[in-house]
Amino acid sequence: MSGSLRLKASPKVTGAMFARATLASELSGDGRRSVVSTLRSDGPLVLRQCNPKEPEPLVKGRRDVARVALAAGTAGPIGGDHYSLDVHVGAGSTLVLTEVSAMLVLPGIGGGQSQMTVNVTVDAGATFVWWAEPIIAAHRCHHSHDVRVALAPGARLVLREEMLLGRHGEVPGDFTSRLRITQGGRPLYDQRLGFGPSAPGWNGAAVLDTNRAVGSIIAVDPAWQDAPPPALPYDRCAALTPLPGPGAAIGAVAPDSLHLRRLLLQGLRTLGPPWATDPKETTT
Repeated sequence: MSGSLRLKASPKVTGAMFARATLASELSGDGRRSVVSTLRSDGPLVLRQCNPKEPEPLVKGRRDVARVALAAGTAGPIGGDHYSLDVHVGAGSTLVLTEVSAMLVLPGIGGGQSQMTVNVTVDAGATFVWWAEPIIAAHRCHHSHDVRVALAPGARLVLREEMLLGRHGEVPGDFTSRLRITQGGRPLYDQRLGFGPSAPGWNGAAVLDTNRAVGSIIAVDPAWQDAPPPALPYDRCAALTPLPGPGAAIGAVAPDSLHLRRLLLQGLRTLGPPWATDPKETTT
């Protein structure tokens, strides 16, 4: 487990950066614990092994799982930057990926688009917990965020994503995101979002209205293959929805990040153990 990847400036956009990071986990030789087998990063994307940061769903602070935190080595991404992250969760292993802080997406000098691309593969019998921090779309940013997750049959997943549209009192720039999840090669979840000046109507009454925070938690469990959790609108701004497969989507909108986080965790609690982040919490 070693190495770093090259970080280079883009020849097309002045000052722009291209950075790539790679992360993988596998079972140890005795099969008793999960270990990090690949950890390569440099520049804007910094990967480090870590301890639990906050209460975790599914794993509950277990010592036999692999944990890695993603930190920003520089400001941004800014306009023109292109970051990519590849994650491979090996068969039977459990990997928890957290983030040290929120990602602030900023405009660039030349007005170019910044991009973040994440590709995740979760092998059979493996578990991936991605407990991400918010992405903040600053004023005048132009950003595309693309995440693809390929789950093998028998894999488990819990993934949190949160987006804040502008800093306090700020009008956001252009921000688009797409989250695609397949299970056994078949589509399970595909969500596209677009906000900002190039997406008229996003702040209308039928979409976000006055809310400036939007997020979701996706939970996938092979035990739900025949009977996923039932639909549950547990708040006027949040609901749990079964997916066409062994999964459920929890979605919410809120005026700020604190309210959004509370709504998402409330939805997770409706699934009961082991999904609730606190083992003492019960279904609401």
